[in-house]
Amino acid sequence: MSTRAWVAFASMSVLWGIPYLLIKVAVDDGVPPGFVAWIRVVLGAVVLLALAPRRGAVRALRGRLRWLAAFAVAEVVVPFPLIAYGEQHVSSSLTAILIASAPLFVALLALRFDADERVGGRRLAGLLIGLAGVVALVGIDVAGRPDELWGALAVLGAALGYAVGPMILKRHLSGLDARLSMGTSLALAAVFLAPAAAFDPPAAVPSGPALASLAALGLLCTAAAFVVYSRLVAEVGAGRALVITYVNPVVALALGVLILGERPGAGTIIGLVLILAGSWLSTDGRLPWRGRGGHGAPAVGPSQEHAREPSVDRVGSGE
Repeated sequence: MSTRAWVAFASMSVLWGIPYLLIKVAVDDGVPPGFVAWIRVVLGAVVLLALAPRRGAVRALRGRLRWLAAFAVAEVVVPFPLIAYGEQHVSSSLTAILIASAPLFVALLALRFDADERVGGRRLAGLLIGLAGVVALVGIDVAGRPDELWGALAVLGAALGYAVGPMILKRHLSGLDARLSMGTSLALAAVFLAPAAAFDPPAAVPSGPALASLAALGLLCTAAAFVVYSRLVAEVGAGRALVITYVNPVVALALGVLILGERPGAGTIIGLVLILAGSWLSTDGRLPWRGRGGHGAPAVGPSQEHAREPSVDRVGSGE
């Protein structure tokens, strides 16, 4: 991985590690899951579309709207409400841990849809080690508790959506400016989620912490994060990009313990070590400044070679 990819990786690990805390604050305050998802994407869409280039926008979107809609459904419309619903029943840290199954869904889907993302060797070992870490963390925390089980299943459904989204992004939306593509996707998601928000609004004005959480979700964890994420996918491919889900639980777990007073199970330390090891191996076990030849050149794999094509570079160019 290149240095730029590692910077994007680190940024995403934080930006998508803190939403679980923010969502937990909002839903515990009584904000319905559908409304949490809707206000988040509205804020993100407004910011990104305001920053998106106007020149040639209509021409760029022509013929892409169906794929933008498909991406919006897979990456936003399905996962965001499911995560908010899940966090009504399980802790924020457990939610982040369950989302870590997304790379395994990518591996399964790649068997049919994307030969470039099929894993093997060290990357496969990393994914399996990461999954072992998830299992160690979760353990039997949800066993025998039907409400928590339903919450966990909802979060796993969100993880499946997170696996489908980047595959659509890579194959069909790689030629678009990141702000334009992500902003349009979020706008479409806002339209799709509007009925849920309208039929189940908050019963009262949310508290100050809940309002601050919703604002941070929209501006940081959605608007800023989606641009960085599109750059990461362009750099390393969908499978490696989703390895951030092996680091996100570390951030979410720390915040859950320090701020929400959550108490993880006994397998926490072992699980975290395995997740970090799996993340490292899944990116081919390289440091950002070391290439295949050991002379400082960034390592280039199939996904990265594809990412260097001009049409893909524009995704993360920021221009």
